Order: sequence, then structure tokens, then C-alpha cells
Amino acid sequence: MPQIPEKLQELTVGQLAARSGAAVSALHFYESKGLIHSRRTSGNQRRFSRDTLRRVAFVRAAQRVGIPLATIREALAELPEGRTPTEEDWARLSRSWRAELDERIKQLNRLRDHLTDCIGCGCLSLETCVLSNPHDAFGERRAGSRLLVERQGSVGKGGPRPSRAQEPEVPCCGD
Repeated sequence: MPQIPEKLQELTVGQLAARSGAAVSALHFYESKGLIHSRRTSGNQRRFSRDTLRRVAFVRAAQRVGIPLATIREALAELPEGRTPTEEDWARLSRSWRAELDERIKQLNRLRDHLTDCIGCGCLSLETCVLSNPHDAFGERRAGSRLLVERQGSVGKGGPRPSRAQEPEVPCCGD
């Protein structure tokens, strides 16, 4: 890993990428999303403060556990201007994110447990399919899971919206 001299207080995007392990394109993306900040030189080159390394590490760690970038940005926005996240910040935020992650884990476990309920051909044409028809929303109208075309507003230009009875069904597996 390239060493950055202690006296160097600003990093180029290449130096930041090399030290953080993030691709240059990822750093540009993080900057566009407001997760990190740079200043521009007179030659219009990006320069990042050394503490951006900690911010990038914070972002990447949060992403690895499944925290959305919008949530990460909100967390970083709560910090006083220019301050990088500390160990205490991470501990506080990870406690608040834990309930959200626990709920996602429960949802994924439910999906995994219902995966074997699907037909192997992939058409999901079971009488009650918990993946394509949660809580059997269409079960009272007819048997089998069907893909109903959902339409908002009108059909085509200026045409009326068809009633439910007129909506076409997409057949499954050559039905």
C-alpha cells in the first residue's frame, strides 16, 4: 500500500483510491452523492483532505453490511462540518442500524424458506405462490398465479383505462 507522507495534507483522487481500496469511479460517485468532498485546484483537479480516508472507510463498511447510501449520507450529514466519523460515531450509528438490519434478515429468511414452494420451471403458477402472490391477493378471483398488467391512467394515447375484467393476462408456461 502506498505511503502518504505525513506532511501531505491533501490527496489526489488516485492517492485516495490507492489508500482506500476504492475505485476512482466509486470515489467520484461518492462525491456526487455528497458522501465525500473535495476542493478543486487552479488546474481543476480534485484534492481530498487526509480525513477523507476515514470517511471512505466508514462508507464502505456501512455498505458492506447493507446500509443504503442515502442512510449513510444522512448519518454523515449529522456530524459537525468537516469532522470525520469516530469510533463512537460508528458505535452509535451501528446500534441505530441494527434493528433495520435485523428486519431485513427476517425478510430474507422468510424468502429463503418459501423459495422451495415455487415450481422448478420458474413460472410460479402455483395455486398460492408466496413469492409472486404474497398473502394470496388474487386467490379469491381465480386459481394460479397470473401476471396482471398494471396500468396507470390510460392505455396508449388518449385511450380509456380498461376495467379489471378487460385487462389482458400474460399466460404462464403456455397456458
